[in-house]
Amino acid sequence: MKTLRKYLQLVTFSHTIFALPFAIIGFTLGWAAKQNTGSGSEKNIGILFLLVLGCMITARSAAMAFNRYLDRFFDAQNPRTALREIPAGLIAPSSALRFVLFNCAFFVLFTYFINPLCCWLSPVALGVILFYSYTKRFTPLCHLVLGVGLSLAPIGAYLAVVGAFAWLPILFSFAVVAWVGGFDIIYALQDEAFDKQHNLHSIPVWLGKARALQVSRGLHLISAICIFCAGWLGGFHVWYLLASLVFVGMLIYQHTLVSPTDLSRVNRAFMTSNGIASIIFGVLVVTDILWNR
Repeated sequence: MKTLRKYLQLVTFSHTIFALPFAIIGFTLGWAAKQNTGSGSEKNIGILFLLVLGCMITARSAAMAFNRYLDRFFDAQNPRTALREIPAGLIAPSSALRFVLFNCAFFVLFTYFINPLCCWLSPVALGVILFYSYTKRFTPLCHLVLGVGLSLAPIGAYLAVVGAFAWLPILFSFAVVAWVGGFDIIYALQDEAFDKQHNLHSIPVWLGKARALQVSRGLHLISAICIFCAGWLGGFHVWYLLASLVFVGMLIYQHTLVSPTDLSRVNRAFMTSNGIASIIFGVLVVTDILWNR
């Protein structure tokens, strides 16, 4: 049990709440689309959902563990991260790497049982989410690469059900890219001095804290626009409108918590605000889809 707890802490399992609601939205959209065409299979939908959930957990666990493995030397030097599992000696680097490979293998296995398209695209998805860990070494756009990784959730879940692309889940993915990129910039404010000293790249290092926050606000504005455009394209109703207002409200709220001279509430802006936004948005959007199907 202690070993399991260590690995859950290694991958910060609680942060799964950021992308999981969007995956469930993509899955529900796919299910509704199948129902509307009369090709839905109630018998297999539960198993399919479990496979998609397995893909979400294993993909994210692989990405986070690989990030911790690759950054272990930097984490050991950074007072904020020195107590993480690998630099603290709680998990050996070789064990973390085996954990990454284990999760990658099961991710591909799960996609094999979903459909051929998802299986063929699984190496691409793994490539994107694992590649993110290298980006801070050469580009300040690393935040957007992280957003692209998490944005695969609604598209992938929709593909799992329908087996074809559609504009609505893609629009949700665009919203996720901008949303995640914006809040990751806020999170990176904490390490501006450390990253600059160790030649690591981020928007705060590149532009400074004040301008980085402006970029974050701009990305969150784009995310809000995508959310409202998705509502129009999908023909949603009152539940979706309420979901959108809550989501955008939480985006605005997190920007009231931080400033270039006060980062004491970064964790509240990063974890609490975005966690609440994602969960409430997911629940209300799924409610709208099921209520009006």
